[in-house]
Amino acid sequence: MKFLVTVGLALALLTLESVVVKQAGLVLGRIDVTVVLVAFLALRATLLEGAFSAFAVGYLLDLMSGQPTGLFTFLAVFTFLVGRLVATFVDVRGAMSFALFAMGADVGHSLLSTFFTWLTVKDGGTSSLSGLPLQVVLTGAAALALFPLLRRFEASQERQTGLLR
Repeated sequence: MKFLVTVGLALALLTLESVVVKQAGLVLGRIDVTVVLVAFLALRATLLEGAFSAFAVGYLLDLMSGQPTGLFTFLAVFTFLVGRLVATFVDVRGAMSFALFAMGADVGHSLLSTFFTWLTVKDGGTSSLSGLPLQVVLTGAAALALFPLLRRFEASQERQTGLLR
């Protein structure tokens, strides 16, 4: 159930992100809501559940981005695994610490995306680095806005349903 809701939320947020970015006229930046979801999964999901969810979120981003196939799928799972490793060293409980955690994940995700795009595409992707600071700030703002929703979602998933509570 958590997997399906995560995929539905990712699809809705990707659609909303593309509309907001187009309407705001952001040429150099984007709001990386998928990294926010993957960062939250790294903090709260089990290994198998989070890896499958990160794979699905990355695949949706692959479908909607037009980048080389498999790039964001790989990067979402890699970001999830690195996020789980980093989460053992840092304590992320509040909205501000989650926003900083998501911003750090976004920096790594974007740098790796640019690097792999530069390796695989004839017209390299180094021009996307100029919009990285704006993208990281927008992703942090999205993380602050989405944190209460994601916490509420997590709390509703943990409640047991049925006759035996």
